[in-house]
Amino acid sequence: MGKIIAIANQKGGVGKTTTSINLAASLGVLEKKVLLIDADPQANATSGLGIDVETVETGTYQLLEHSNSAREAIVKTDTPNLDIIPAHIDLVAIEIELVDKDEREYMLKKALGDIVDDYDFILIDCAPSLGLLTLNALTAAHAVIIPIQCEYFALEGLGKLLNTIKSVQKIHNPELDIEGLLLTMYDSRLRLSNQVVEEVQKHFNDMVFQTIIQRNVRLSEAPSYGESIINYDAASKGATNYLSLAKEIINKNS
Repeated sequence: MGKIIAIANQKGGVGKTTTSINLAASLGVLEKKVLLIDADPQANATSGLGIDVETVETGTYQLLEHSNSAREAIVKTDTPNLDIIPAHIDLVAIEIELVDKDEREYMLKKALGDIVDDYDFILIDCAPSLGLLTLNALTAAHAVIIPIQCEYFALEGLGKLLNTIKSVQKIHNPELDIEGLLLTMYDSRLRLSNQVVEEVQKHFNDMVFQTIIQRNVRLSEAPSYGESIINYDAASKGATNYLSLAKEIINKNS
């Protein structure tokens, strides 16, 4: 069975989408079959892989309202072994439309039942909120990766997210595990970055990935060309970091 991993943090700008795209692409080049689900109405993972968001007719919205199957929503990408279920800005309406449905937290889990064996990893790029979309992702997932930026207020809101994960484990998904905390946007020249790394490693020990994603201009540029860092600049520090993270996750799950 494929492993479903949600990339979640309700705080915006911490590197969720960058991690989703580039971890998915890195797992793909390491010969793992990967599906990326864009569960953020901003649809940045969709455009970041070169898909015109305005042309998306079947995607995460249709998947969640069960009007189309997962297989009907899957789109191939230019990156090896990587498929995507894209998003459109309309996805923002799903939280209101699902609110009075029975088992609304299980819509994504049910939709993925048919395809979970088709992939080695299914990654879900979550919205920067703890609403019904993220709740669906955490209910469907086997594990969650929490990106944390190496900047001031890095740990802001982390307690709330960990409490939400505990609630999901208790009520909807007892199998949900924390895959790891991922430090992002690290700049070795800044004392603050080093202080955040020390603080997070001190508090969370083994829960923190050994790989740290360094701030890298090529990582910032890649989405504007609709490419993952692997396609855009495979020799960059960003590509090296995400390949290292992918290997760490493969080793952990082998």
